[in-house]
Amino acid sequence: MSKIGLIIQREYLTRVRKKSFVIMTILGPVLMAAMFIVPIWIALNEDEDTTILVIDESHLFSDLPPLHMKLEDTENIHFKLPEASLRLDSAKSELLGSDDFDAVLYIHPLILNTTNGVKLIYEKQPSLQVIRYIENSLENSLSQIKLSGLGVNMETIERVKKEAHVSLATLKIDEIGEKNQSRERSMAIGMFSGILIYMFIFLYGVQVMRGVIEEKTNRIIEVIISSVKPFELMMGKIIGIALVGLTQFVLWVALSTAFYSGTVVFVERQLMEENSGVNLEEVLSRNQTLTPNVATDESSAELNVNAAKEFLSKVDGIPFAYLIGCFVFYFLGGYLIYSALFAAVGSAVDNEADTQQFMLPITIPIIFSFLMSQVVINNPDGTLAMWLSMIPFTSPIIMMVRIPFGGVPLGELALSMSLLVIGFVATTWLAGRIYRTGILMYGKKISYKELWKWIRYH
Repeated sequence: MSKIGLIIQREYLTRVRKKSFVIMTILGPVLMAAMFIVPIWIALNEDEDTTILVIDESHLFSDLPPLHMKLEDTENIHFKLPEASLRLDSAKSELLGSDDFDAVLYIHPLILNTTNGVKLIYEKQPSLQVIRYIENSLENSLSQIKLSGLGVNMETIERVKKEAHVSLATLKIDEIGEKNQSRERSMAIGMFSGILIYMFIFLYGVQVMRGVIEEKTNRIIEVIISSVKPFELMMGKIIGIALVGLTQFVLWVALSTAFYSGTVVFVERQLMEENSGVNLEEVLSRNQTLTPNVATDESSAELNVNAAKEFLSKVDGIPFAYLIGCFVFYFLGGYLIYSALFAAVGSAVDNEADTQQFMLPITIPIIFSFLMSQVVINNPDGTLAMWLSMIPFTSPIIMMVRIPFGGVPLGELALSMSLLVIGFVATTWLAGRIYRTGILMYGKKISYKELWKWIRYH
């Protein structure tokens, strides 16, 4: 086996045998899923009960019909009127330290003629959801009152809105034909791929840098360099850690696929149970004879079945093989470019604290790519997206954000991949010239001017 092969074997086996590798391989898919599910779950469950005392001097929300309007309670938001006539100043005084209500909603007597006639006074900041709900409720109520004054029926307007609702279907056309393109699905896949590459580059690139610093600090490097060339050592370390990352990614895909397959089987069984012996015509005919509650339950079940079928059809339409192939290429390309630079930084310093001054130029392109991915999602076929997906330092993230939208011509994809390979070769050559000098340099503060001298050494 060649010397580079031996170094790759050592780096690979050393890392995959660590307990941290095994634990992260198992927990990775769970943590990834949690990263998306937990924020949604927290957002849905963090709402606390909020009680609002309404001081209505307009008498639109507290008097009897015909102009009586009501602020509807929700599960977490409750409105209450004072038992007796209560002035705003008194309500403010009662609010401080009160356990009966959390805020005071003041409605001006001339609310119909002004847009600044409503105040929400609180001691503890209410959530944005509470504020938006109050705004929407008041706007809807005041609109209904004004339209009624003009002789317009609000129910007629709502019916017309529903009848005029438009659901825009997006269809992508190419030489093969038209195909349904879910923008939400493409956005989710693009962002997920971009985040994964961003994490992989940082995670494994920093491992390369720390490994070089550790060997340099322990003076092990002097023994190793007596047997192999510095460039061979750098390449062996980079490729070995790349294989570790690739192994972990493959295992994550396998575990995620097993989890997804189990979920599909479970959902399909649920659908079979839902549909066993029941078809839509039977449900509709029975809805005409059953009680309203039963009919509503079965209609709801039908909607759930249709929603599940729609979800499965969208997942089945994803070209997983194409996406995973592109992901592996851009992950490896991006990793190899940046890890060579990380190795060069590790060889130029004596400890991790000294890396900060050299880390900034390396991390800026990665962070810039991640930030620009938000812009690229809005226009994946635009000029900015095209150029950023060609530059080797930004293409690994930007191209993986573009690909799920399906608008990347094969010529652009091939050019981007070619430039990434050229960028890797150029970066590795540059990093290798720094590495061969810096790896044996001790006790000296290195500047950018010094690095430039190392690059020019023959």
